[in-house]
Amino acid sequence: MNNRKTIFIIGFALFASFFGAGNLILPPQLGFNSGPDWWLVALGFVTSAAVIPLLALFGHARLQGTMLDFGNKVSPLFSLVYCLCVYIIAIALPIPRTAAVTHEMAIQPFFNTSSILTSSLYFGLAFIFIMKRDRILSLLGKFLTPLIGIILLAIIVIGLVSAPENMNPSTLDSPALIAGLLEGYQTYDALGGVLIGGVVIISLNLEGGVSFEDKKAILIKSGLVAAAGLFIIYTGMIAVGALHNSEFEKTITRPELLTGLSLKTLGNVGNIFLSVLISLACFTTAVSVIVGTADFFKGLFKESQKAYTITAIIACILGVLIGQFDVHYIIVIALPALMFIYPLTIALILLNVIPEKYASPNVFKTVILVTFIFSIPDFLGFLLPEDNLQNIKDLIPFASQNLGWVLPAIIAFILSNMISLKKARLES
Repeated sequence: MNNRKTIFIIGFALFASFFGAGNLILPPQLGFNSGPDWWLVALGFVTSAAVIPLLALFGHARLQGTMLDFGNKVSPLFSLVYCLCVYIIAIALPIPRTAAVTHEMAIQPFFNTSSILTSSLYFGLAFIFIMKRDRILSLLGKFLTPLIGIILLAIIVIGLVSAPENMNPSTLDSPALIAGLLEGYQTYDALGGVLIGGVVIISLNLEGGVSFEDKKAILIKSGLVAAAGLFIIYTGMIAVGALHNSEFEKTITRPELLTGLSLKTLGNVGNIFLSVLISLACFTTAVSVIVGTADFFKGLFKESQKAYTITAIIACILGVLIGQFDVHYIIVIALPALMFIYPLTIALILLNVIPEKYASPNVFKTVILVTFIFSIPDFLGFLLPEDNLQNIKDLIPFASQNLGWVLPAIIAFILSNMISLKKARLES
């Protein structure tokens, strides 16, 4: 096996998997709202949308198992429930968003049709591909990702060179670093890292003849390739959104801003080309994730094809129902789910990356339990009136920034390790 070639092939495949077309609409508006603070926002966004997913791949490089292995040190039941939650969130939120992005970027500007018609046709066609599992999707993915990358790099370079001198001030309600970090949740890239890393390990196992250390090196190095690509695109689009924020209305939507930036930099032809490519990339992402989810449930029910078909039908129905809403609405309704699953995901990723002597099963259980408990106010904060939780949030550091779980989780990690160390000394 040519390891160098394999590293780049897998690296570009990982980049394509993380770089869902729906994510393109997030960085420009983040920069647009942050103004001169765009670099702080970019730092936070890249942390949660590129660094954390990269660490997830590092975790898989060590475990070399499946997604279920990420939570097994807590308990097999917890791991199963966690995986079910991740897959359910995947088909209920980011996948319908791909249809909404397609409608707002490629259908609505050119055709006077309803969003329900778009989402119905979109997921009707998706269901056909899911059941056929046609290889055309992988072929499209190989060509689409480089093309979209080239167009975005052109937007970034031209946008940076042609930026006006004046820039509007920041309109962010929270510190720029925190705003970027939390917006990165909406990329779902950390969840993607946990999902995709296991798939890569399985693919390498099927090839055969690859040692444990070689698989570890390949996944780590290919992960760095993918993370570098994400860093360039995300940071560049945030910068362009910030530098051009004086040229658009403050109420502009995310898809409208991306369209506006592509028009300013590439003209009408470039904008149309980008809209078509993004729509195709959205479609391939939707089909791939639904197929992966259906395969997971098929495996749970002893390779039942019926379970595969039912999962695909449910996913497509959810896609039609939720995908008819506008992108902003889908992003807003996703917040409670993300505030629930993301803290657990980040904690699991970090625990699977650190040296094993600091991550015993007891440490896993303690940290995950504390993370879950202290993330509840953040989760409920998007479901209940803010006044109902204010007294609780005032007692928890960083809770007002929706990061109330962070310090308790760190303390739980330190204390549980100290207890384990003391216990080991007494036993010796």
